[in-house]
Amino acid sequence: MENQKSWFKRNWVWAIPGCGCVSIILLIVFGLGATFFGITKLFKNSSPSNHVVEQVKKNPRAVAELGDLIETTWMINGHILLNNDNGNTDYSVPLKGSKGKGTLFVVAEKFDGEWIYEELYVIIKETQEKINLLDQSLEGI
Repeated sequence: MENQKSWFKRNWVWAIPGCGCVSIILLIVFGLGATFFGITKLFKNSSPSNHVVEQVKKNPRAVAELGDLIETTWMINGHILLNNDNGNTDYSVPLKGSKGKGTLFVVAEKFDGEWIYEELYVIIKETQEKINLLDQSLEGI
């Protein structure tokens, strides 16, 4: 009977580089995923993000269009720049509620630790209605 070599001994020339390439690809994919979810978490846990989502939930027109249980989805688009107690942000975040979907738009500046909102509104997906969250007297204009 002939002594047969193991699979690894017969194929080590291509198996080691192949495993190395697969490992590198997996590290890149997991690294990009972790970065994406880290940035998304940074946005969702930031002061302006928490404040503006609460403003949507308190707005009767937004609640009437989106329904109860309004929450943000994971795909945030925009930027937030912070430098100590100053900074700015300009982003949009999809919203979904029990009755519908929409997009929240935020433009704000941070001076001495306080956020000043320049634009804050929701666009309802189904009707394209714009709901201003800054000044209730300007709604519908």
